[in-house]
Amino acid sequence: MQKFKDALREEQKRLEEIIAKAKKENEHMPEGNLRISKHKNRCRYYHCVHDRNGIYIPKRNMILREQLAQKAYNSSIINIAEEQLAKINKMLEIDADEEMKKMYDSLHPDRKKLINPIEDTWENNLQKWFAAPYQGKEFQEGAPMILTENGERVRSKSEKILADYFYRQNILYKYEKPLYLKGYGTVYPDFTFLSSKTGKEIYWEHEGMMDKQEYARNAVRKIELYQKNGIYPGERLILTFETEQSMLNQNILEKLVEKYL
Repeated sequence: MQKFKDALREEQKRLEEIIAKAKKENEHMPEGNLRISKHKNRCRYYHCVHDRNGIYIPKRNMILREQLAQKAYNSSIINIAEEQLAKINKMLEIDADEEMKKMYDSLHPDRKKLINPIEDTWENNLQKWFAAPYQGKEFQEGAPMILTENGERVRSKSEKILADYFYRQNILYKYEKPLYLKGYGTVYPDFTFLSSKTGKEIYWEHEGMMDKQEYARNAVRKIELYQKNGIYPGERLILTFETEQSMLNQNILEKLVEKYL
């Protein structure tokens, strides 16, 4: 089902781009429409603005003919694309996965025992993802021992604040799960989540010393590497920043969680 949704979203984006391009072209087109009539096997072209008959367009004004023809074509394309886009938008509004989940959840427990769901539930997929083992980044000897409410070791007080918030909100995450970025190698995002909307992993990087020049330079480089690998901020990459003067903002944290997780 998710692949179907992804295909719909790709088509949605394509149609939106077509509509935008056609409308932009038509903004610069002449007023009125083109009328074509045939006389003695010869086409005659008329520029119709205030009446349906229009004014004859001589051959020397071929550009006007082409512009009016292109304008009419663009308008038809816009109508077709907008009609298809409306259908896709309506289909995306209907969450078939959620409806199937509700139907399954509504069944009597004894009946559920007799059934193998056609598609695994989101909760099962999430638990499988969470249970899959991985090797995180090792801590250097002498590094401070900072533990979360869940008993997990992290590298900074800010990461503890983030981890504790996710834990209290029952949001499953993986701390420093390795991620291979082409052109660089393995990185260890601070937190990795599984998106219920796309079924893909989302990465959260907290850059906590942005007032340190070398740290900030490395942070920018890492963000660029994410983008070169098709992982963009606001889509599959969540970023928070901190300096000595500007601490992690709780309100921003809550809004980011609400928007993406």
